[in-house]
Amino acid sequence: MTTERYFKGDVFHTPTDGQLEFLEDALIQVDSSGIITKVTKKGDNDYETDCQLAEEVIALAKGQCFLPGFVDLHVHAPQWPQAGVALDEPLNVWLDACTFPLEAKYADLTFAQTVYEDLVMQLLARGTTTVLYFATIHLEASLLLAKICVEKGQRGLVGKVVMDDPNANPDFYRDQSTDSALKETEQFIQSVQQLAETAHQGVYPVVTPRFVPSCTDAGLAGLGALAQRYDVHVQTHCSEGQWEHDFVQARFGKTDTEVLKDFGLLKEKAVMAHSNFISSTDGAHFIEAGAAVAHCPISNAYFANSVIPIRRLKAQGVTIGLGTDISGGFSPSLYDNIKQAVMSSRMLEDGVDAALDQMDRGVPDSRISVIDSFSLATKGGGEALKLPIGVLKEGYAFDVQVIDSCHKDNPIPDFGVFTSPEARLQKILYLATMQNIRQVWVQGKKVHEK
Repeated sequence: MTTERYFKGDVFHTPTDGQLEFLEDALIQVDSSGIITKVTKKGDNDYETDCQLAEEVIALAKGQCFLPGFVDLHVHAPQWPQAGVALDEPLNVWLDACTFPLEAKYADLTFAQTVYEDLVMQLLARGTTTVLYFATIHLEASLLLAKICVEKGQRGLVGKVVMDDPNANPDFYRDQSTDSALKETEQFIQSVQQLAETAHQGVYPVVTPRFVPSCTDAGLAGLGALAQRYDVHVQTHCSEGQWEHDFVQARFGKTDTEVLKDFGLLKEKAVMAHSNFISSTDGAHFIEAGAAVAHCPISNAYFANSVIPIRRLKAQGVTIGLGTDISGGFSPSLYDNIKQAVMSSRMLEDGVDAALDQMDRGVPDSRISVIDSFSLATKGGGEALKLPIGVLKEGYAFDVQVIDSCHKDNPIPDFGVFTSPEARLQKILYLATMQNIRQVWVQGKKVHEK
């Protein structure tokens, strides 16, 4: 009895950055581990033979297609109840009045379980198969989030947040001490690595200082040492807004990027959220270290005080993926963030102050295409995490969304006019809703079905 499974249908993906590859009615062979072992394209010499030999083929219907599962590089899991709340307030009000009191509630594991289970399922239903999560300062609740990812079939990278500076964090929500923060982080790493031994799709511990201003020098140094010792992922906020950027510069006389590098936190498998204010010099540090940027376009529109120059950084060679930043970003959908990434880039290029002359208003050559943005949400996320995900080719995990453009609840017609593969994908990315996402598979296992 064969252990392989076969899937057949149209495929849209970007194995090269920003360049769409369309595979018509491709046959995808997946092994028992959920890894793609072969993709046969229509027109290949062995296509007809492979199709005849394939057993138990799961074939898509007319109007359906496979997209890679989305990779969300920045989610504050405990903030899910806050999505859509206080986004018209300044950042300090948003944090102090809403976010920190909410995150403090996760000492209650019953509350944590209710929220985290709902969030994981909501993200899967929107086609997000891999997520890089901030949890809270609570060890047990953070471990619970990792366990829920495993149970629900989502590939989760989870961090227990560190906020150890008593002068920078509220008394009701911070680590008891630097020593306890580091000890619990190490315990968290070990526990998640043990959990990973039984996680089919993978689960990963992440070293997670909230950001430089919330941590002591000793805390940052200790976290950097743990990241190096265990060779685990790192995540934090980096030069998100003007205040953070200026605060770190005043404290250290250096940029966020340089400070994180000094503490051993800018490294391979490190993902820095936002990074709106990083310079070309900072970008060179990212490239040298093998670190990546998590671009959060909706959240940035509210709190980042700027538009990040994605096209310039990509041209420099910086690895970039996409994040929702729940709940600084109100939407749990990377479809919404794909669209906003394009809109923000066009605003950067054209400028926003009509009182200025048009030639002085924007930053030339800043716009990105929706295919570029789709690539950030798939291939870019996989590259940022150093995992074989985000494209559908041999050696990669079979993480897919099954999209139905003909579904009665939200048909996406082309009226026989815009029928090219690129136009088809553009229409899906702009017009699809949850109704069009009929199935979601992670590592070869179906984890969501409408």
